Amino acid sequence: MSDERRFYEAPQAGALRSAPAALRNRQPIAEVLKDWLPSTGTVLEIASGTGEHAEYFADRFPELDWQPSDVDPGALASIEAWRVESARQNFFPPLVIDAAQGEWPINGADAVLSINMVHISPWASALGLIAGAAQLLKSGAPLILYGPWLRSNVPTVASNLAFDADLRRRDPAWGLRTVEDFAAAAEPQGFELVETRDMPANNLMLLFVRTP
Repeated sequence: MSDERRFYEAPQAGALRSAPAALRNRQPIAEVLKDWLPSTGTVLEIASGTGEHAEYFADRFPELDWQPSDVDPGALASIEAWRVESARQNFFPPLVIDAAQGEWPINGADAVLSINMVHISPWASALGLIAGAAQLLKSGAPLILYGPWLRSNVPTVASNLAFDADLRRRDPAWGLRTVEDFAAAAEPQGFELVETRDMPANNLMLLFVRTP
């Protein structure tokens, strides 16, 4: 795997974006990350979106290096704009990463985090996320996901069902995934689901750990 990181260039004026959902959920997510992230090292965030999570977490966890990434040009520009505004040394320029691709332009990480990606991308992106994390993470390192999920034998609230239907109308390849399906795909790649936490607004956080 190449160690030549493909960083996004300097942002254009007006590139900075803001997402109300990111502002609402960043603090609850950080409270869980406090328990799940390593104390030091590099966290690779896949599909960083606006960059607001990266900016907040880099400030919240100063002993960790935060490596954001995305594939969308507008998102990459916004991430870089947030990074420049924050001026934090542990907030790195964003990498251009398509989760569905087999080769990621980074040689290693101590944790991989993905927030609200799996349901708004094709299943191939979820499989790529697992495969890419498996190549980067050492034994015991975490793969952490946040978002709306379905669970077998657990009733789904009406709002999540409506959200799932809306996603599938927008793109048939999108939709809420089941925890069990993702865990079944992750197991052959060396990941074990070790903890699930209920989050506000009917979301979940999943902790997978790389096994030996």
